[in-house]
Amino acid sequence: MAKNKDNPGRFSQIWQIWKLTAETDKKALPIAISGGVGALLLAILLGFIGGGSTLGLIIWSVLGVVAAAVTFSALLSRRAEAVAFNRIQGQPGAVGAILGTVLKRGWSGSEEPVAVNPRSQDLIYRLSGRGGIVIIAEGHRSSVSRLVEEEKRRLSKIAAGVPTTVLWVCNDEHSISLKDIRPAVFKLKRVVRTGELGEINKRLSTMRLNVPVPKGIDPTKVRGMSKPR
Repeated sequence: MAKNKDNPGRFSQIWQIWKLTAETDKKALPIAISGGVGALLLAILLGFIGGGSTLGLIIWSVLGVVAAAVTFSALLSRRAEAVAFNRIQGQPGAVGAILGTVLKRGWSGSEEPVAVNPRSQDLIYRLSGRGGIVIIAEGHRSSVSRLVEEEKRRLSKIAAGVPTTVLWVCNDEHSISLKDIRPAVFKLKRVVRTGELGEINKRLSTMRLNVPVPKGIDPTKVRGMSKPR
């Protein structure tokens, strides 16, 4: 079967992402290269400290090359993620586009919003995990607040007693940015027992709404560039 030329391979996509990162963030490539070279030099130095034998230096050099590649890739990936987040910050549906980086390590939910105000393009997302329930509000604070309160009322009937945290992504001084969502979720204190989480998720699934994301962003494209590997 002929390969579809309109569907670039994974390495081609990664290259495009990193190329865009280097063009947008002038410090990304120098930082990544410095980190890689530093890892290589450290490995070689450890080889000399360990005795400096030919075999030892060869082993440490190989380990250094591997460490350099991993360090370079990790640093450039972090900068690429930051560039991707900055490009979509403030666009309707941006939160949903990056939730794939959060839905792991025991957290459940959907990249689709559970509540939408089509007129104001306000969106509400919901996650659940050992840290309780997290409501992520995206849009204009004055109007999205009504959606948040409505979601809290619904949760009080379905998951009464489960701690609920609200994260505001409203582009004001009291909000968090897209890049801060993941750390904010992962640092929440574990207040729900593992045995209780399944029942909570089961109850929440009955509340899930099939609502469309407003026009203005293609989440599938953003997800692909938000976390290069």
